[in-house]
Amino acid sequence: MARGGQGLARVAVVVRAGAAPLWWCGVFTAGVGVLPPGITGRRIGVMAGAALFLVAAAVVALYGRKRYTALAGGAARAGKHDVLQDRAVTVRTWRHGHRWWLLLAFTVALGSSFAVPAAVGMLLAGCGTGLRLKAAWLGRRERAGDVLLWARVDWLGRYGGRPAGKAVKAYRSTGIGAGDAAPGGSRRRTELYA
Repeated sequence: MARGGQGLARVAVVVRAGAAPLWWCGVFTAGVGVLPPGITGRRIGVMAGAALFLVAAAVVALYGRKRYTALAGGAARAGKHDVLQDRAVTVRTWRHGHRWWLLLAFTVALGSSFAVPAAVGMLLAGCGTGLRLKAAWLGRRERAGDVLLWARVDWLGRYGGRPAGKAVKAYRSTGIGAGDAAPGGSRRRTELYA
């Protein structure tokens, strides 16, 4: 980076990056998982899966909020030489770095359907839902503070994960219009005026 600038990735985009793969992986494996009766039977598997879905969504959505709040509260303004990473690059880095974990989770969810139909697939879908809820919570914080939160790319690691991990010492902030992602990490919609 020129003149001491840092590469910065949006915190909400990193959080949201795993939501879609986990959700679709979970939905697919849960759908396929109800086909075999399994050891426990379909009814018990689906009921256990529904409970796991709710618990996973709540735990993932609420986990680490104190750390995110503390880092957001101490966020320094990004410098003019800092480079803001595109949303697509951040998402691609996270998914590429976690592809083997996603494949392992898919395999375990599919294999477990022969014991407890659909349960692990619904657990994965719950984790994806929890990440989406956490990103939405971050988006509300960003709108309320009229800032976007960024983390240094080198602190996120080569796999682009853990935006509230121990390696992340502080966040940087920019105005609400910076970058190509809206508050909460979704794609920024361009408004057309007649």
